[in-house]
Amino acid sequence: MSNELTKYRLPPGEMNLAEFIIHVEAMNANITIPVVRKAFEFSNWAHKGQKRKSGEPYVEHALNVAFVLAEQHLDGATVAAGLLHDVVEDSDVKIEDIAKEFSPEIAQLVDGVTKISAYKFKSKEEDQADYFRKMLVSMSRDIRVIMIKLADRLHNMRTLEYLDKERQVEIAMETRDIYAPLAHRFGMAKIKWELEDLALKYIKPDVYRYLMERIDLTRTQREEYIKEIAEFLSKSLQADGLVAEVTGRAKHFDSIYRKMLKRGKPFEEIYDLIAMRVVARSIKDCYHALGVIHNLWTPVSDRFHDYIATPKQNMYQSLHTTVVGPNGRMIEIQIRTQGMHYVAEFGIAAHWLYKEGKHTLAESDRQLSWLREVIDWQKDMTNPAEFMEYLKTDLFHDEVYIFTPNGELKHLPQGATALDFAFAVHSDVGTHCSGTKINGRLVPFDTPLKSGDEVAVMTSPHCEPALDWLKICKTTSARSKIKKYMKQKGFEHALALGKEIFDRAIKKRATKAPGDEAILDAAMALSFTSVDQMYAALGSSNLAINTIMTKIYPPEAETPEEKSIIKKFVDRARGGKGIKVEGLSNMMFRFALCCQPVPGEKIIGFVTRGRGITIHRQDCVNAIIAAQEPERRVEVSWDVGPGQGFLVRIMVVLEYRKNILYDITQVISNTDAEVRGAELKSGEAASVAHFVVEIKNISHLHRVTENIRKKIKGVITIDRALGGDTEPTDESS
Repeated sequence: MSNELTKYRLPPGEMNLAEFIIHVEAMNANITIPVVRKAFEFSNWAHKGQKRKSGEPYVEHALNVAFVLAEQHLDGATVAAGLLHDVVEDSDVKIEDIAKEFSPEIAQLVDGVTKISAYKFKSKEEDQADYFRKMLVSMSRDIRVIMIKLADRLHNMRTLEYLDKERQVEIAMETRDIYAPLAHRFGMAKIKWELEDLALKYIKPDVYRYLMERIDLTRTQREEYIKEIAEFLSKSLQADGLVAEVTGRAKHFDSIYRKMLKRGKPFEEIYDLIAMRVVARSIKDCYHALGVIHNLWTPVSDRFHDYIATPKQNMYQSLHTTVVGPNGRMIEIQIRTQGMHYVAEFGIAAHWLYKEGKHTLAESDRQLSWLREVIDWQKDMTNPAEFMEYLKTDLFHDEVYIFTPNGELKHLPQGATALDFAFAVHSDVGTHCSGTKINGRLVPFDTPLKSGDEVAVMTSPHCEPALDWLKICKTTSARSKIKKYMKQKGFEHALALGKEIFDRAIKKRATKAPGDEAILDAAMALSFTSVDQMYAALGSSNLAINTIMTKIYPPEAETPEEKSIIKKFVDRARGGKGIKVEGLSNMMFRFALCCQPVPGEKIIGFVTRGRGITIHRQDCVNAIIAAQEPERRVEVSWDVGPGQGFLVRIMVVLEYRKNILYDITQVISNTDAEVRGAELKSGEAASVAHFVVEIKNISHLHRVTENIRKKIKGVITIDRALGGDTEPTDESS
């Protein structure tokens, strides 16, 4: 291919290569110029005759992407891959050709970008979700892949004007929601700011024009003010023996707009539009400079942040303070060392990318723990909309800094709760959390955390997650761990129940019990991969016992005893008491054991094998999974008759004292509910009481739990527990 490349080579001047090389040499010593020049010539040849929507030669886009990467001080292989990032997708060039002409390293980077771009999907929602899943996988293999995608997106945003309006808004929203937060997470501040401003330009064009006009009107005045402040501050620092570089800038459009929204004020009333930066020689000088600044101007008390002592997860470090400057105008000031400034400007490229030449996601890189978590939880998330929502949440939220009793620092998104912290410590700690203390005070699980809080977690082997925990937890990591546990626990519960149902059915038969081989044959005949999978389907109401028996014994061999037990299970499951199935009558149904729906809760039905319809709560983990097969879904509604009751399991975690079980039972009974079963287990930190209670509806259940909270001292948490029988009872019969 080298001869063909020479044949089709175009004069570099036509594509501004010479100018590009001059700039690259001046700003980035990590780049090997011959490799970059060859990559440009290869890209120029591969894209020969191709035009963008703007009418420019396609290679101009590749050149601009490479320039952004060079600006970010990325290495020569990454810049070369930026020049080549579209050649496989848009021409006959193969990855093997790139490996041969350049190197396996460059070929791997191009391959990573190509695989993301070429992914095909079934729906728009699935399209976006799977696109970013693919990106996450590529990032885990080589972090430079996302750097190339960010540079690619930045240049696409710069030339977005050539697309139709609908596509502009779609791309801009995706940029605002995903790409800008990703740039922020990687500490690439310049790219983040520009992506946010360009997204605002197309999502809110009127706002963008309004801000541009106002900023243009005050530009001269603002620049003079910045110059005046910079000179005064520089002289003041120098007079105190400090050598530091002082610069200033206006806030970015998107930042100003968010301030306007947050404060409900017009542009003219937003006074903190100026940010100053002080770059000092050492950390000691940073704190010294802070003292000088606070002596010059009055600090705003709640606007100080020490990111030097507690760096952000994206490795950012600085002191942030806001002061009331001359003429009563608020000024935000960042103070940092030169090394911190380099990290703030270039992010991961400065701090981590070149560490021992490694570009994969290593366990030792604490700065990227958030990325490992996202990659872990996305594997278990099947709902595309849910995946995208949590991805945006995890990327976008500001952070709070929380301490363990041992002084270990934990980063959590703003809005995270005490229960989120428990899961952040360890999966097992969260799973068996029985109580939480913030700064020594016992608090509910849903208490929001604030930076500087010290959180202690109490555990008990008798505690386990409840469905309501999914509403309490705000972090994707915690919610993912809860769902994973509940899924496994649900499988184990269903397996045990299914085995019990099967054994009881076999014992009712007069004939000899079937051997293991016969049971395995039945499972295989029903398309299960194992006997355990068959038992679990039976226990979770997705399979009927008579369906299994038909495979093991010929129908004519059924005994009266077996018919009796089958009839018992079918009769218990048959509709007509509590549920109405849309468009169908006299349908057989069962209430799912995993979520225990009761009247007043939103429900959904799913057709199950040999068992009619299983009724789940709409927010049940298993319902979300089953929703991936829409053909099984049926609309159902409550149709509860007089005197009908429903059994639910309640778990109460509390401080132990004598007669506690009796006291809680009395409270439940006094709330017009009947206790059908009770059990108490005591541990060192707390006791766990389980109750099976018959209630009328969800409001009745809430009254029961609220009365327990009010009338029983020492209650830590109350939740609905997994499993149990939720068949309706009928007092009128």
